[in-house]
Amino acid sequence: MGVRRDHRGHGYGTAITMAAASALREMGASSAVVGAESSNLGAVATYLAAGFTAGQQVADLRRTA
Repeated sequence: MGVRRDHRGHGYGTAITMAAASALREMGASSAVVGAESSNLGAVATYLAAGFTAGQQVADLRRTA
């Protein structure tokens, strides 16, 4: 989910996220999970505003060839 730079700060991302969660609920989902980099403060704020809670941070795993 993304919001164009000139439309940020108006609550559109939160509204879209809440609408998506509502649609999932109507389809029978009992839960929803989102993922965002902790450095992406806008995404974290949007998901928190939409009612999600922050869990533990998970480090990316990488294997060299």
